[in-house]
Amino acid sequence: MKDSQTKEIKLLEKRFTELSRLAYQRDIITYSDFLNLSEQNILHTLPKDTLYSRYVSFGGYELAERQMAAFIPDALYLCYGKKELSPEEIGYPFRAVRVAPLNRRFSEELTHRDYLGAILNLGIERAKIGDILPMDGDALVFVHDDMTGFIQEQLVRVRHTSVTVSEVPLGEVRYTPSFEEIKGTVASVRLDSLLPLAFSSSRSRLSGLIEGGKVYVNGRLITSNGYQVRDDDVISVRGMGKFRYKGALSRTKKNRTYVVIHKYV
Repeated sequence: MKDSQTKEIKLLEKRFTELSRLAYQRDIITYSDFLNLSEQNILHTLPKDTLYSRYVSFGGYELAERQMAAFIPDALYLCYGKKELSPEEIGYPFRAVRVAPLNRRFSEELTHRDYLGAILNLGIERAKIGDILPMDGDALVFVHDDMTGFIQEQLVRVRHTSVTVSEVPLGEVRYTPSFEEIKGTVASVRLDSLLPLAFSSSRSRLSGLIEGGKVYVNGRLITSNGYQVRDDDVISVRGMGKFRYKGALSRTKKNRTYVVIHKYV
């Protein structure tokens, strides 16, 4: 299993390097497929001298978990006269589609898993699909350009519910994740102190998740329990959810830190 994982990592690193090289040599933007947290971490931890260009990533909205990386040559920044480019200027090759029931009165209550299963059953690779956001009886799905038309034509049912698929211009996507504000005291602003506050569980159990490679901070894998979290860092725990550390409010008489976090729901 480890040999297989190592081979997959090496292939992905090679792919990132090749995309970066093409961007540099041809003065064009090149793009990855949608990357999960583990794949994003591989990109983030590549040695700087491995890549030929800068890169940025985007998934259609702030806090998107699955994101597409764009490798951008320096010449393009000079052309625009900017240090940073907007998603519109970068032109990521994906779109948003809305999956809605044909008849809301007879539709089922569908979950993320239901939508994902229906899409994958069409034979589409997971890497061509970004985040899936169920909301108000519909779902917003980010889809690679190559697959958008196919999904609009072929996705006609999710479980037992007949659906219709329509494109939503990316510029019109307005999605802000809902969150629960949690306040409490911690011994220190360490990762293993904040997780129990966010997920209402024991420190020993959640520390095992950190050591087990299931915790990411701003898309980077963190395996140290003592990692010091900074204001506005986004912490994702695979299988449990994510939260944003908003900062410290005060110190208590027992020298504990009173903090506030936003847990996304």
